[in-house]
Amino acid sequence: MLRYLTAGESHGELIMGIVEGIPSGLLIRVTDIDRDLARRQTGYGRGGRMKIEKDTVKIYTGVRWGRTLGSPLGLVVRNKDWENWRAKMSPDPTFLNTADPVTRPRPGHADLAGALKYGTADIRNILERSSARETAMRVAVGSVARRLLEEFGIEVVSHVISIGGVSARGDKMSHKDIKKRAEASEVRCADPDAAKKMMRKIDEAQKAGDSLGGVFEVIVTNAPVGLGSHAHWDRKIDARLAAALMSIQAIKGVEVGSGFGVANRPGSLVHDEIFWSAKAGFSRKTNHAGGIEGGMTNGEPIVLRAAMKPIPTLMKPLRSVDMVSKKPFKASVERSDVCAVPAAGVVAEAVTAFEIASAMIEKFGGDSIDEMKRNYEGYLKHLKARMGME
Repeated sequence: MLRYLTAGESHGELIMGIVEGIPSGLLIRVTDIDRDLARRQTGYGRGGRMKIEKDTVKIYTGVRWGRTLGSPLGLVVRNKDWENWRAKMSPDPTFLNTADPVTRPRPGHADLAGALKYGTADIRNILERSSARETAMRVAVGSVARRLLEEFGIEVVSHVISIGGVSARGDKMSHKDIKKRAEASEVRCADPDAAKKMMRKIDEAQKAGDSLGGVFEVIVTNAPVGLGSHAHWDRKIDARLAAALMSIQAIKGVEVGSGFGVANRPGSLVHDEIFWSAKAGFSRKTNHAGGIEGGMTNGEPIVLRAAMKPIPTLMKPLRSVDMVSKKPFKASVERSDVCAVPAAGVVAEAVTAFEIASAMIEKFGGDSIDEMKRNYEGYLKHLKARMGME
């Protein structure tokens, strides 16, 4: 079983992660993880923190001479802003009361619900962990999972399809072109004209002291038939992917394939007809299902979309109430993102890669990457025979 845990606070000394279940012999390159960490920090509309931090990972355990040992991986990303928060966030009780408690909850954050749930009088105990800073480690973990998927020719890409009401054209593009165009765009949008309009929208929101949300799409190519299961609710691959995407901070909705669009169409325009040829085996000419049927991958590209709400930390004050005095106030901040949709797409790639890697390990097992590959190749040979392929 593949699993991971993250730990750490936004202004703590570091963010750490433990990954268990990666088979031995998998080549891990720190430069690959650092590249994905850098991608997470880019995007038009990001705030001042991105100028402070330049994330890099250090692997402490589970890898020897560049290859996994089969034991848990220990990863650390250090927070450069820690020096300014050493006393305020120290685990050492001798620093008690060196920072005033935060008692003013911000609308749209975990502040109020978290403080009430955990019985704390200082909201900082909640906001530090609920911060999206935690996603730096999820991107690092996802990069390890992506490395495993590369061994099987599986690729995960993302691109932004709308920001602030500006939508990209739905032109048919290859996955290769989508990746190339998105990576070259400041808002990670494959439609250059829409990207310019999105950037103008972000500029307008910044001047108004507001923030913007949007929608991104994640595409997984070359995943084999049969990942997931129809037999149990918690093994359905679409349920697992949806949960992973919904776990990303500020995500409020997830679609698979045509998503909510299927509710307004007749079945004849929703379901993907099945064809067969000796060369391709079973195939489909459409992909409204988004590569998943009955909780299992069907061999078509997996297509997921997620909606991100506007960043709730605003320069434009929103009304709230002090938890101690119960007096109203207007919340305001000095530093925040205007739009983080492009970065959220990178995080979504990571959590998607992890869930697909987890399903691959469940399906094909193996204590080493070579054993896993043998099992995978045997399965593909079996599938070809079942489908009557030449």
